[in-house]
Amino acid sequence: MNLGLGCLCRPLCWPFGSLLDSRHCVFALTLLTLLMQVVVEANSWWSLAMNPLLIPEAYIIGAQPLCSQLVGLSQGQKKLCQLYQDHMQYIGEGAKTGIRECQYQFRHRRWNCSTVDNSSVFGRVMQIGSRETAFTYAISAAGVVNAVSRACREGELSSCGCSRAARPKDLPRDWLWGGCGDNLNYGYRFSKEFVDAREREKSYPKGSYESARLMMNIHNNEAGRRTVSDLANVSCKCHGVSGSCSLKTCWLQLADFRKVGDALKEKYDSSASMKLNSRGKLVQKYTNFNAPTSHDLVYIESSPDYCLKNQSTGSLGTVGRLCNKTSEGMDGCELMCCGRGYDQYKAQIVERCHCKFHWCCYVKCKRCTKIVDQFVCK
Repeated sequence: MNLGLGCLCRPLCWPFGSLLDSRHCVFALTLLTLLMQVVVEANSWWSLAMNPLLIPEAYIIGAQPLCSQLVGLSQGQKKLCQLYQDHMQYIGEGAKTGIRECQYQFRHRRWNCSTVDNSSVFGRVMQIGSRETAFTYAISAAGVVNAVSRACREGELSSCGCSRAARPKDLPRDWLWGGCGDNLNYGYRFSKEFVDAREREKSYPKGSYESARLMMNIHNNEAGRRTVSDLANVSCKCHGVSGSCSLKTCWLQLADFRKVGDALKEKYDSSASMKLNSRGKLVQKYTNFNAPTSHDLVYIESSPDYCLKNQSTGSLGTVGRLCNKTSEGMDGCELMCCGRGYDQYKAQIVERCHCKFHWCCYVKCKRCTKIVDQFVCK
């Protein structure tokens, strides 16, 4: 049986007859291969949030087919999966936490962190090195630190346990340092190893756009992780007769993830525009601003306006989005609808009302229906 190139080319070239010889077919196949690589590259480990594996029994040591079948993992990430299969559920939970927080922080913006499919998750919009992409990489990496650190504390992972962080120097001498804190050190290191693996296994020509984007991604991943670390604090519990609090036990505890999201949103608002210099390094584009640190977000491309649906940029547009008629901010109808105007309609909503506290100890509410005006972008 002949399985040569000619056999493969014939169906591709058939519609054009003799216009495409075998050389043209080789070119066509090469182009097709490159396009397929682009599609594969568009997949991301974020897909673990969309297709989570929640059955612990599925993570059997050495069960390589499980890792090879997970969509979106790079080769390095698949190897880590094989070594730390019990971690994968929590990486997925971390990604989901990051996505939810992203959607909360951008709920009133034109780009609202919408997910478009289960493989690339955010679609083509992540192929632009914009501020939105910077935030997404940072919040995702932060989510993995958060999930893995807490899984260690809860005894869910075989390779880590409670935090072994050093006792803070300013902690009163008669307070005990112990308890079972979130293992920030392990979560930080594992997030760095896993999340950055895709970027670190790549190699691009110095000074190329791809190399700039790689450096941008790694920088923002690190900024997300450092934000979690910066916001971690000491939590204490009182001990003593009749609640006298004569003794305290303290431990390291991660901040509520909403605080991480709020902090990264502030960093998004003040993110730094970067460019490649002659040595192939990322440097600040506008030198009249303070130089970004490893805790700040950076980007290399301007954002699209996200007003209209655009397949090339991945923008979903704002047609059909709810807007606030009385607001002058980004959620206001003028800015959200990009000057296209809006439609008004009546909507019926159900909410809790007439709530009463009953001894002891619960609150009972009625459900009330009311009609409200809502405004939707044209």
